[in-house]
Amino acid sequence: MKATFGHVLMHIDVKNISFYKDLFTAMAWSLWCDQPNMLGVGDANGGSLWFGQAPHAVNNDYDGIGMNHLAISVSEQNDVDEMVAYLQAHNIPALFETPRHRPEFCGSPDETYYQVMFESPDRILFEVVYTGPVSK
Repeated sequence: MKATFGHVLMHIDVKNISFYKDLFTAMAWSLWCDQPNMLGVGDANGGSLWFGQAPHAVNNDYDGIGMNHLAISVSEQNDVDEMVAYLQAHNIPALFETPRHRPEFCGSPDETYYQVMFESPDRILFEVVYTGPVSK
């Protein structure tokens, strides 16, 4: 069997749906579904993320059982810096002393793992990360 990533559905408070639409539009994801109670966005490889109304009003705890964070890979180190600028312009704080390089996640001194982490209004933890050759 050969399988690929398909999609993830995240339950949110739909009053925050514009946060996700703006964020993924800024990262050039395609809008697949744009309704008052459901947003679907797709990446260049055909994977998708879906955001819809949570059936139960409970807070997300990314340090509890379940998904800790969702990482979005970018193709250039500068793309992480562009996301940092986007976050700053939208008053979204970067978390965990990011942006920063994480040499402990690399196999070579010529490569980097450069990340920024932040959370959504629904406390979904996101990471935008570049892995590859260090930019000069």
